[in-house]
Amino acid sequence: MPYRWGITIRRPVGWGFCTFPGHVPVDQRSPSNYARLMARRPSDEWQRRVDEQAADVARGSLSAADAYAERLWPESLRVGTDAALAGFELELRALKSPSDVDILGMVQRLVLTLNEINERQHMRAGLIGYETGEREELCDYINVSLEESGVDIVALEARNGIDRGEIAGRWRNW
Repeated sequence: MPYRWGITIRRPVGWGFCTFPGHVPVDQRSPSNYARLMARRPSDEWQRRVDEQAADVARGSLSAADAYAERLWPESLRVGTDAALAGFELELRALKSPSDVDILGMVQRLVLTLNEINERQHMRAGLIGYETGEREELCDYINVSLEESGVDIVALEARNGIDRGEIAGRWRNW
């Protein structure tokens, strides 16, 4: 997509779409909107929506039966996911000149932790785990976090035989 100052940015084929607030897709970034690009933890949005619906129920503007957020994102899912993403962020910030092995190892550790969280929710507790929307949000979060840290995801995927937009796919069970 050409911008008026002559820069062309192309979206890789198969690149995931981000659904959480504040994300600017790769092909829509420019100097004027770059400041808005920031990886936001999906668990923060889930918590906001749970709180919002709880307040609506308390006010009487939403029936308890129609308040889905707490069932969709139970506390154990929100807290576990948030802790996993916080650990990933710390690990990502600590890396200096990381190799592909370092980056992929970090992604693997995060995805395996998210697999465990999903397993605990879905199988052991009988609660909802990561649904389609949450899976997309988590994958987009990983991509945006890596991009913000200066990782060229497309090149990383190409060097390592990973399909575009599938950096978490090697280890993901959710």
